Amino acid sequence: MAQPTYLTTDELSQRIKYDARTIRERLKDSVLIEGTHYFRPFGGRKILFLWEAIERDMRTPSLDTPVGMSAIPMANGAMVHG
Repeated sequence: MAQPTYLTTDELSQRIKYDARTIRERLKDSVLIEGTHYFRPFGGRKILFLWEAIERDMRTPSLDTPVGMSAIPMANGAMVHG
């Protein structure tokens, strides 16, 4: 089995093109789940993300959007299909 790739918040932000602050405040605990996508070594404050798990789930189609159909999320939670 291959060695997992551990990334800090800054390294992850460079790979997925999101600001590090957005990852910490909006994606963590809503999209990125502790124990699946990230963990806190030794129970501390530092967060390490598991790149393989994040990459796998980024490729999985959303249940809200049919395959092959693009959608734009709106602030009220709806999706615009265009």
